[in-house]
Amino acid sequence: MSLFAFAPSRGPRWQLGLQAAIGMAVPIAVMTLLGHPTLGYIAGSGAFTVLFLGAAPVVERARVLPFVSAGLILCAALGASAGASRWLVSIGIVVIALVAALLCFGFRLGPPGPIFFVLVFGLSAQIVAHAEISLLTYIAAIAAGCLFSYLVALSPLLISHVRSHPARPLRELLPGPSYDNASRLLLLRVAIVAVLGVLIGLFVDPGRSYWIVGAGIAVIGLVTERRAAFQRGLHRMLGTILGVGVYALLALLHPSGLWIALLLGVMQFTVELVVVRHYALALMIITPLVLLLTGAATGKIGSMDVALERIIDTIVGAALGAASGVLHPRTTARE
Repeated sequence: MSLFAFAPSRGPRWQLGLQAAIGMAVPIAVMTLLGHPTLGYIAGSGAFTVLFLGAAPVVERARVLPFVSAGLILCAALGASAGASRWLVSIGIVVIALVAALLCFGFRLGPPGPIFFVLVFGLSAQIVAHAEISLLTYIAAIAAGCLFSYLVALSPLLISHVRSHPARPLRELLPGPSYDNASRLLLLRVAIVAVLGVLIGLFVDPGRSYWIVGAGIAVIGLVTERRAAFQRGLHRMLGTILGVGVYALLALLHPSGLWIALLLGVMQFTVELVVVRHYALALMIITPLVLLLTGAATGKIGSMDVALERIIDTIVGAALGAASGVLHPRTTARE
């Protein structure tokens, strides 16, 4: 995973990118036109649903993605409920990270792993704490976003030869729960990063703990190699720093209304094209995407204080995730 070279292509990803872009942009655009943009930003996070099982046949995605959506909605509901209490948020981050890792690793869900469940929990707590929105309205908005994204992911089923593809039983798509040595080590790393990240967050700002932990879990990923952990950590740090620079430039344009919907859609599409080939480049786009999304939802778009905090949080979290890679034996091979 070189900083100066792209990994080999794993096949076309434009379809997944387009689905993610539609899942992100359309709810924001529709709710903006209806006069409720905040609900659109919340629903737009439902686009994370389509990022799972991206390489699987659509008929198989149709069976698994409801579980992903349910998990994201539950994490959002728990985060929104805990948002008023920093202690509950801190405890919740650790619990969500461990449970999500247990399920993702145990049932072989595959990429992107437990990261988005942690981020949705933390983002929900942050948005509800700063935006004037009721708990039930928040849950309804993100549930609607997840449902919309699920339907977008299933849209290829309108083509007859896509529908005719045989689908494996659910027990084969999600085998388990079972844990080999590699998955147990990954789970241990997540636990260490979650606990240390939250403890560090308590001394800095408990409201930022989810970003520290999320950065660490993203570095851990699904790969059981020391070298990969250090490389992903470096990519995460560099990509985030550059991404904050991109965010600063975009903030100067003061995007609003439908322009935000279009901008976030284009960014989400681009991320899915490059994320498997160059992690740092993807982070350079993901960082301003998340900052724009949360800033718009909380009314703090353009805040460079938040952006600078994200740099610090990412460096800390990525360092934790990379350092936890030493738990893997040097002889562990990539699975």
